[in-house]
Amino acid sequence: MLIVEKYGGTSVGDVDRIKNVALRVKKGLDQGHRMVVVVSARSGVTNELIARAKAITPEPDEREMDMLLTVGEQETIALTTMALHALGVPAVSRTGHRAGFRTDGNHLRARIKEISGGDIHEQLEQGKVVVVAGFQGSSPEGEITTMGRGGSDLSAIALAQGLGADLCRINTDVDGVYTADPRIVPDARKLDELHYEEMLELASSGSKVMQSRAVEFASKFNVPFEVRSSFNDNPGTIVKEEVASMEDILVNGVAVDKNQARIGVGNLPDRPGAAAKVFQSLSAAGVLVDMIVQNIGSEGRANITFTVPKDDVFKAEKALSLALAEFEGAYAKTIGDIAKVSVVGLGMRSHSGVAATLFEALAEAGINIEMITTSEIKISVGIKPAQADDAVRVAHGAFNLGES
Repeated sequence: MLIVEKYGGTSVGDVDRIKNVALRVKKGLDQGHRMVVVVSARSGVTNELIARAKAITPEPDEREMDMLLTVGEQETIALTTMALHALGVPAVSRTGHRAGFRTDGNHLRARIKEISGGDIHEQLEQGKVVVVAGFQGSSPEGEITTMGRGGSDLSAIALAQGLGADLCRINTDVDGVYTADPRIVPDARKLDELHYEEMLELASSGSKVMQSRAVEFASKFNVPFEVRSSFNDNPGTIVKEEVASMEDILVNGVAVDKNQARIGVGNLPDRPGAAAKVFQSLSAAGVLVDMIVQNIGSEGRANITFTVPKDDVFKAEKALSLALAEFEGAYAKTIGDIAKVSVVGLGMRSHSGVAATLFEALAEAGINIEMITTSEIKISVGIKPAQADDAVRVAHGAFNLGES
């Protein structure tokens, strides 16, 4: 059996944990499996590198950022391979480029175009474990690129598909996917299985278990995977196309995203194309826009409020200053931080009353809703950050998610 395993930053956070990963990989090898291991940078390393860059300039060159950020994963593949050697396990490390990850040329947010696997199959045939640097690849011009935060998840899923792996495991610091963050909701329950769509909505709504692009890739190419702990052998959460519950369960999880900022665009001409100009400029700058509210136009003018990741505020302000220059009197301002709380479940497709239950529960708890957005299987509300954890607990209780 060919197994692709991914170990996140917490799982390889120090030398002892890297040794633990090596022991787990050796166990798989001893059971007769062929093993490919994708690793992240050690916990905190990427943040430290970003902080160093921004201490030099508030807007570092994106190419040079990619050159800098890939250092973290390359350290980890070398140390993990050394730990395997110390156990007598034949192993070899590979960067994203050597592993055959070909991407487009967008630095810091590259998208995968092709996965050849490089010489991984040849190394496996020689009995070696192959340790691959997650999060990175190379452009058609041979430049180093990175795939954004959480990109090691995407590397593992994509590599499992590209190599034709029998199993893909995402090893992290939790036992699986829970109905909510157990650190916020003590009675949160581990889910045995989830549909791709539910996992994607939870990931894009702030759940830190998986990168949303990785789940999207898995869904597109039908790559089942298991989210499990790297610190024990307990069964995790299987994410796949068909699950037993499907539409029987109304809500399967609650997620919170505290990394959102609210931006307002005011005095915008209330005519076709004006809003498009605003959001085209943000898209061109690589800014991800989430919740959007537009007020009814008055006297030929309109106001739009939307949210973006806090890290993108500087880029958003810069893009908007250029885009709004052609509209006399139009302006943009950062209003402040906002938290997004989302409830997710396939059952919303065939059941009514989810919004009413959520809004009523939040109202009874004195939590005011400032923004609302919905999809077919998700309802998200924007609230004050100070009330975010309370809102998660309230929503979790309103749908009885802590009950077996």
